[in-house]
Order: sequence, then structure tokens, then C-alpha cells
Amino acid sequence: MKRLLYRWFSSFAAFQYRLDRRCTRAGSLALGVLGAAIVIGLDTNRSVGYQVFTLVLALVALSAASSLVFRGRFAAHRILPRFASVGVPVAYRVAIANQTGRRQDGLVLLEELTDPRPSFEEFVTAREPGEERRNWFDRQVGYPRWAWLVSQKRGAVIPPRPLPPLDPAVETEVTVEITPLRRGLLRFRGITIARPDPLGLIQALKSIALPQSLLVLPKRYPMAEIRIAGTRKYQPGGVALASTVGDSEEFVSLRDYRAGDPMRRIHWKSFARVGRPVVKEYLDEFFVRHALVLDTFTSHVGDPIFEEAVSVAASIAISMQTQESLLDLMFVGPEAYCFTAGRGVAHTEQLLEVLACVGPCRDKAFRSLHHAVIDRHDVLSGCVCVLLAWDAARQELVRHLEALGTPTRVFVVGERATLDRLPGDVHGLEMGRIAEGLACL
Repeated sequence: MKRLLYRWFSSFAAFQYRLDRRCTRAGSLALGVLGAAIVIGLDTNRSVGYQVFTLVLALVALSAASSLVFRGRFAAHRILPRFASVGVPVAYRVAIANQTGRRQDGLVLLEELTDPRPSFEEFVTAREPGEERRNWFDRQVGYPRWAWLVSQKRGAVIPPRPLPPLDPAVETEVTVEITPLRRGLLRFRGITIARPDPLGLIQALKSIALPQSLLVLPKRYPMAEIRIAGTRKYQPGGVALASTVGDSEEFVSLRDYRAGDPMRRIHWKSFARVGRPVVKEYLDEFFVRHALVLDTFTSHVGDPIFEEAVSVAASIAISMQTQESLLDLMFVGPEAYCFTAGRGVAHTEQLLEVLACVGPCRDKAFRSLHHAVIDRHDVLSGCVCVLLAWDAARQELVRHLEALGTPTRVFVVGERATLDRLPGDVHGLEMGRIAEGLACL
């Protein structure tokens, strides 16, 4: 029964998508009038609805027939930005070349994204937030769950873009605006050039295969810089590329003098030999290093609490100053990961790229994250934890860090009912009020 329902929902969604692409707004209205005329025109002795039905059907049929004679040929390529962010409109350019020998007018550009329909396994195993409160019929049939999954997998909103007249053998560049709806890779499948028929009801379509992808960064909230008490820690061997001049006694190399280098670090023998200032470069082995720990342990596909936790982690990452310190992003996926930014090792935007693609962990216990963090405690000056709950396993991690003398700040993301009994030193971030909670820090 589940598989039959899935096939029906999938077929209906595909039909609706094709219908929406083919029909203009006026065409959709005409189809609605056709449906109403069928209902009210069943009794031809009492109503003239059948006459309306005949007229509208003739117009739609004429429009569909005229759309078959569209013979346009086009080439196109996109010029995408490097990144986009969830909920923030961003513009990109599309260059379109008319490869026919005649001028093309009245065209519309339609973007094609990858299919948002979920797989059968996702449809069966997923649980819509609040599904337990739905009536028995909705829970058994599952259409609200299907609609929710499609909305979660829908990548972006891209309104149709009317095109200027396209002259023969000329490439025309237009700007398209897109609003991403979710983080991660937004995959484009192709571009469709649509031409409405003279009646403006049905569109003729010419598709161009143009696969590309755009990385969408997590949503970020404005917040003040998080300050964590902690001292500089010894980093055995230093950190590759995290070097400076004159902060330790670990000699690395000689390099050309740069404006601002202290005179006491000039290597006079090399200066005399090469005829230009040369300075001694040292490797920092004592500096501040913080950990940003993200809880990925959720069993629900598309869990909104997890998505908000990723946004909180992204907001914290960009709020922390990394010019003179390191920031380790730690989480567990197929394995335990640690990505480092700051002091020339990497930029914060690279942590955002990682957060854009992080997924939930459903096959491991929280203990795996606990061990990964504690194994690095001796090099950490402080720790920020973004958690999805406040249960015994998560409390144990925080107590262990504090017992080891690592200053720790804890954020718990969840529904209001789950945040009522948090300790005073744990920051609860309520769903729907995340921005307000971070702004009050």
C-alpha cells in the first residue's frame, strides 16, 4: 500500500510540474474554468455551462496546437557566484545565444533544478515534525509527509525571467535572481526557453541541458563576539602555516623583510650576503585555540532543530576572532571530523563551506563525539558546544571538559518545553526565536 501511494504521489507531482511549466497564469485560469464548466454544465437543460466549456476548450486546443510550431535553437551558459546563503536573494547571469536566422521575441527563461521528489525509503522512514498530532487518515496515507519532504528538498525559488528580444547569432546576457531555501549543494539541471502562444495560454518549451551546482551556506544570525576565558596552550610542533615573526624560539626559516617586521629579527649575515634585508621567521607554539563542537546526533531526516543548530554554529564561527587564534570545528559524521581555521591555516568561510554540507549522524552514539573532544582537550584554550538536547550523555561531556579545566560555553537548541529546566550557565535557544536568543548574549 505504501509503495502504491508513493507511486501515485510521485506521478501526480510530475504531472503537476509539467502542467505548471506548460501553462501560463492565464492558461491555469482557463483550465480552472474548464473544470468548473464541467461540473455546472452536466445538466444542459438547466445551465449553459457546456457552452463555456466548449469555448474554453477550443481556445486551449488552439493554443496547444500553435505551441507545436516553435522552432527556436538556443545555446546558454550560466555565470554563478561562488556562494549563496539560505534565505538571501542573490543574482547571477545567464548568457543566451539565438542560433536561428530570425529575431526571437516574447521569450521567458525558466530554470530547471534537480527533482525534489523524495525516494521511497525517505518517504517511508521520514517523520514530519508534529506528524503525531495529525489525524489517523493523514498519518496512514502520508500526503502531508510527502508535501513536507518535497518542500525540504526544494532547493530554491527562481521566478521566470522575461527575456529581451534575441537577435540572430547574438549572445544576450540577462540577470536572474534566486532565493535559496536550504543549505548544501544546489544542483541545476538545465535551462528552458519558453514562448507563450499568441493567446497567452500555453507555452512552447525548448530545453537546454546545463548541469551546474552552487554551494549554499547556512543561515547566519547577527550576534556579538563570544569571549571565552582561557590561556594560550602549547601546540606540539606548532601548526603548519600558523607562523609569525618573534613569538617563540622555534626557528623556521629566513625570508625577505616585510614592512612592520621588528629590526631585532633581521639576519645581518644574510643581509650582507644578498644585499637586501632578510629576517628570521619563527613558528608560534603557544597560542589560543578554541573548539566549536556541533551535535549532529539526530534520527530525523530534515530535522528542523538540527538545521537551526547548524545555523547557530555558523553564526558563532563568524563571530569569533581568528586573526590571532585557531578555531577547530568538530562534529561526527561517517567519522569524527576536525576542521581548523585561523592564523593563516584557513579562513572562516571554509568552515561555513563545511557546515553547508554537514549531515546528521544516525549510526553512532554521542559518546564518539565525547571521545573526539576530550582527546584534544590538552591543546584547547576553550570550547563552545552547540547541542540538540540536554540529556545525560551531553551533560557528561560538559562536566568532563570543566573537570579538565577547559572553559566551556554551551548552547542548546530545541523547543520551549525542552529548555525550561536548563541550568543557568547553559544558553537555551528556542525554535522560532533563535535570532532573539543570540542577540541577547
